[in-house]
Amino acid sequence: MSKRRVSNREMRAIAEHRMAILLDLSRLEALSGQSERSQRYFRLAKAIGMRTNTPLPRGTLYCRKCESLMLPGRNCRVRLRNGRIVMHCLDCDTVRRRPYVQRNGEVDAKEAEQEGAQRQGHRA
Repeated sequence: MSKRRVSNREMRAIAEHRMAILLDLSRLEALSGQSERSQRYFRLAKAIGMRTNTPLPRGTLYCRKCESLMLPGRNCRVRLRNGRIVMHCLDCDTVRRRPYVQRNGEVDAKEAEQEGAQRQGHRA
């Protein structure tokens, strides 16, 4: 008998599931202080993602130099400066900067539409 071929969609689903498990294990180990084991789990998850061309889950914070999972307050320092998020890895002293946009005075679309209709004397 020949082997059953696994489609790319099924392969990605399996990879996403395994990566989620490994990232959860990595997070638990990092919280318990086992940084080497945490890095190992993260590297395995990253390797699975690279093999199957599957990106890491959105919002996964990690250091690109030492490949450790970043947990604010535990192994990284997070500061807001000059319109940027500055993340400093305490394991390898790498600094990562990401821009952020402030949303001062932003009004909801429905509210803005209702205000415009009221100004013109119409009912919304």
